[in-house]
Amino acid sequence: MSEDRSVFILLTNTGTLFTKIIQGYTKAPYNHASISFDRELSELYSFGRKQPNNPLNGGFVKEDIKTGTYSKYPNTTCVIYELQVSDREVEKMKRVLQIFVRSHQKYLYNILGVIGIALKEPVEFSNSYFCSQFVAEILDRSGIKLWKKLPALVTPDDFRQNERLYLIYEGKLSEYVL
Repeated sequence: MSEDRSVFILLTNTGTLFTKIIQGYTKAPYNHASISFDRELSELYSFGRKQPNNPLNGGFVKEDIKTGTYSKYPNTTCVIYELQVSDREVEKMKRVLQIFVRSHQKYLYNILGVIGIALKEPVEFSNSYFCSQFVAEILDRSGIKLWKKLPALVTPDDFRQNERLYLIYEGKLSEYVL
């Protein structure tokens, strides 16, 4: 039997114009999702801004809660969830993640996919993801099925409402300490 491990799902709200527009539609408190393999969130991945000042240049990103986009928005609010998984599932997730890491420059932000969620129609392109679609894809490709829907229809709020995720923190991201 493999030892239990955890991955961490970070949901954030930076308060930017883009997140306010999304929030106006979704009414959800958090509109960005990231995945980490450690409680410290030092290995944090998502699809989002490649540069903090340019919301239009998006794609696969390794995020840092102390620098980059989050440092530009010190009042970012968040929730952090823990998902218990097996060693084998972590291995699979890291293998899937390496595909993104190796070819990070070819991935684009799937803005049409965000619109697709509003229409309840999945909009999928190869090499194009939005944040929660990416996190759901990593889990899905690793055999972790949290929902009965395509990753292209998963929203950050779906993570918040999933009973397999255990809440470990809620508050300002800048105040998160272990």
